[in-house]
Amino acid sequence: MTKSVPINYLQNLKNKILSYTDVDEIQLNHWLQFYHEIRVKKGETLISPGQMVDKFYYVAKGCIYYYKLEEGEQKVLEFYTDDVFFTDLPAYVKETPSKYYLKASENTIVYAISKSDGENSFKKSHQLERFGRLSMQEAFMKIFTRVERLSNRTNEERYLRLLEKRPDLLQRVPQYLIASYLGLTPVGLSKIRKRISTSL
Repeated sequence: MTKSVPINYLQNLKNKILSYTDVDEIQLNHWLQFYHEIRVKKGETLISPGQMVDKFYYVAKGCIYYYKLEEGEQKVLEFYTDDVFFTDLPAYVKETPSKYYLKASENTIVYAISKSDGENSFKKSHQLERFGRLSMQEAFMKIFTRVERLSNRTNEERYLRLLEKRPDLLQRVPQYLIASYLGLTPVGLSKIRKRISTSL
């Protein structure tokens, strides 16, 4: 039997940072020491409303979903899966208590760096400052483009786009969370899926 090779999550994190900008090897290796690993079991909450958010996260493996409660119902804003940076950006930037939840939909490994450690590194390296700016812009755009999708596309178009861009979510995330993310009810999503499958 072939022995599986352990995944080097820190190397993946390093490669992800380098995908934004070139960073001096010595500086980057030093900065990576400030990240610490957090293991979040399926169903566990990473951030809850009222909590101060002072960390920026990287999903090494797994899935975290970002949602709020409206009249007792979950409204999913985004899913963060393998090799993605995330945080509750409004609370992180404004330094105000969170109004949202970040919860694991499967067993998840994330790496976190504190805001103070991140900002100190940005002061010392223009390269790392560029990475910080671009990664936060990307996190913001994920939420912005979701709002645009909900307002400019039909229910079926939103589902087809998800099927095209992120088909893995349909295997990894419960249907009721997918429905919420698309602005649908579970019954509405089921009808769309059935209609599309019969037309193929």
